[in-house]
Amino acid sequence: MGELVPLGYQGSYQRVRASLRRDDLASLHTLAAGIERDRDAVIAGLTLPWSSGVVEGHVNRIKMLKRQMFGRVGFALLRKRVLLAS
Repeated sequence: MGELVPLGYQGSYQRVRASLRRDDLASLHTLAAGIERDRDAVIAGLTLPWSSGVVEGHVNRIKMLKRQMFGRVGFALLRKRVLLAS
């Protein structure tokens, strides 16, 4: 896995990981475990020039429409709202 870490980031990554593990807060231990589990994705997200921001914006908009439509007529009306909002 170390091959994805650019030179200079390896030491910082190890220091942050060690610091999170020394802390007494359980939520920081959970964060550290999640970062470790998705290590390659975290490093890629911080170092690569690509972004999924546009897609995330559309997903956020659709989720907002879905929340607004909860308990109403059904999928057909939700579909029309999503298509009209585009």
